[in-house]
Amino acid sequence: MSHPPRILGRRTVAHTRLFHVEELELQFANGNRVRYERLLGSGRGAVLIVPMADADTVLLIREYAAGTQRYELGLPKGLVEAGEDLLQAANREIMEEIGHGARELDYLTAFTVAPGYLSHTTHIILARNLYPERRPGDEPEEIEVVPWPLSRLDALIAREDCTEARSIAALYMVRDRLERPR
Repeated sequence: MSHPPRILGRRTVAHTRLFHVEELELQFANGNRVRYERLLGSGRGAVLIVPMADADTVLLIREYAAGTQRYELGLPKGLVEAGEDLLQAANREIMEEIGHGARELDYLTAFTVAPGYLSHTTHIILARNLYPERRPGDEPEEIEVVPWPLSRLDALIAREDCTEARSIAALYMVRDRLERPR
């Protein structure tokens, strides 16, 4: 296995409210020098929550996605705020987005998306034993909650409005985990 390249320099190319684009000048072990651009994350990461209303029903959300310019079905998610641990962030997000808290929160894994260009980690949390509790969030409109049976996951994935890869991977992971005998 090769050693990671040496960072010779870094500079900010652009910075907005949401994005920090950084250029890296790298030197690889073989002497090649290249420049890469990457999007930097917040450093705290994000949580994506799989809230289970019962053994087969997941609570999805339908919200506007500016990237695809349409409403998408997916799982509740959000950034981890300063001072929060991952489970606190997950519980806060589902209270804001689906109007429920969870008595059981289990950390499953972490996902990256396009790690060659994006330094962002999403932590996958399974939420069970839900109870009603709504907290105000930062969403610009009310989010629609859509109960969906995990036993019909293939039908969900076939829909044109369910394309978010992290949600899809997390749903399959949870379905397989819940189907395993204990």
